[in-house]
Amino acid sequence: MITRFAPSPTGALHLGHAYSALTVWQVAKDLGGTALLRIEDTDSTRVRPEYEAGIYDDLAWLGLSWPKPVLRQSDHYDDYAGAISQLDHLGLIYPCSCTRRDIIAAGATPGADGMIYPGTCRHRAMADRDKTDGLRLNLRKALSLIDAPLSYREQGETVAVDPVTLCQNMGDPILQRKDTNDPAYHLACVYDDALQRVTHVVRGTDLRDQTPLHVVLQRLLGFPTPIYHHHSLILDDNGKRLAKIDKSKAIAKYRAEGLNPADIKRMIGLTA
Repeated sequence: MITRFAPSPTGALHLGHAYSALTVWQVAKDLGGTALLRIEDTDSTRVRPEYEAGIYDDLAWLGLSWPKPVLRQSDHYDDYAGAISQLDHLGLIYPCSCTRRDIIAAGATPGADGMIYPGTCRHRAMADRDKTDGLRLNLRKALSLIDAPLSYREQGETVAVDPVTLCQNMGDPILQRKDTNDPAYHLACVYDDALQRVTHVVRGTDLRDQTPLHVVLQRLLGFPTPIYHHHSLILDDNGKRLAKIDKSKAIAKYRAEGLNPADIKRMIGLTA
């Protein structure tokens, strides 16, 4: 059994990360498995070395250890390009020049992964791609190539993937970002789970609605589908989930104030 904690070094870890990390390591312990640390540093405009260093420091302070070396996604962009090429050979990838403003102006509505892409560039061929274009997956076409019903295991239960609902919730997801050419989360996450032979994906419920897309990508790329465990989220006093973008209080600040790991565990509802 192999599971992983995969933070992005785009900000300091907060209490929500502590809860997720401790849950990952507890699941690994309960099942007699291994918990990996993976650094998902594909957002080249936001990652910072000091944030990555802080991840190692905070997790070690919480009493967690992991096998070395740690996989850093920025170290193997060529592998993601290979996966894109594989999907392109199936005729499932198209270039997209749309900005967020373009997508909103086209009447897009919110979905499971931000605004649902309306398909503005779906007619474009890869031969017409500009170097600043992003790359999207033609989801409906992808689903048409998959014969068997799609499903995954969620904590002992089989969850069926409904293609109609998936398309309505996701649209055509971005797999490579425009301008930077960074691989997007969906592609990199699925690829690395397979690369690291992850058998159990433990992550927050905020990613549950994106799991069906990951199952589709796994099937298209010939990867196994792990067992999923989507844990509850730590909320602030207003009932909103903690997030870096909201400048949620960092674990490092609690450390500086003299709290210890047992204090953090009590704060997030875990046994100290």
